[in-house]
Amino acid sequence: MRRLKATISYDGTHFSGYQVQPGERTVQLEIENVLTKMHKGEMVRITASGRTDSKVHATGQVIHFDTNLTIPPDRYQKALNVQLPKDIRVLQIEEVPSDFHARFSVIGKRYRYIWNCDSVQSPFRRHYSVDTNGVKPDVAKMIKAAQYIIGTHDFSCFCAANTSVVDKVRTVHSLKLEWHGQELHMVIEGNGFLYNMVRIIAGTLWEVGIGKREASNLKAVIDSMDRGNAGKTAAAHGLYLEQVFY
Repeated sequence: MRRLKATISYDGTHFSGYQVQPGERTVQLEIENVLTKMHKGEMVRITASGRTDSKVHATGQVIHFDTNLTIPPDRYQKALNVQLPKDIRVLQIEEVPSDFHARFSVIGKRYRYIWNCDSVQSPFRRHYSVDTNGVKPDVAKMIKAAQYIIGTHDFSCFCAANTSVVDKVRTVHSLKLEWHGQELHMVIEGNGFLYNMVRIIAGTLWEVGIGKREASNLKAVIDSMDRGNAGKTAAAHGLYLEQVFY
């Protein structure tokens, strides 16, 4: 039995998230169906670095699975891509030691969040960036607010209330805001992220950028450890899981 690590990319627009859900189209289900077919009906389970929600995209999600097939990794990649739907692509496959784990071996992740601040959003970007209806935030204020987020904190304030995770201490290594034409990108790296954490951070920083809260308010929000004091959860389709670090 071999363990393979695959880096995958998917367009989340028409998925109900990564994780298998009864009666729903998910990334996990599509990949497992193809692997099961390749293994002549034997069920093959995949494990990801973490789940993504409905409409969320990935340019560098990582999964692992065990296989008894002797196909070389490059041919395995081609065989999967031929059979997978076009909104999922396998970017790379490599053989890894049996103790590698796509989730538990992770040491960090990078996410990207995109707002489109053009006066008229291109219809070709509507599923991949959040339309601000021409509103351009004060990015300098957002950058100032972001400094309170960087570091090790209890991030309960940036976590969905319905999570079962007890330990909410995480470390954010970097948080940058960059203009790419008329799009504003938030790029965040950390050792791990809570459920909806990146989208709540994006929503809170956006409120700073449009003058709904002061940059200095972020310290009080984090210290409060209260989800009710942070901003709204930003829309899912602006979010990308960009890279997983091991």
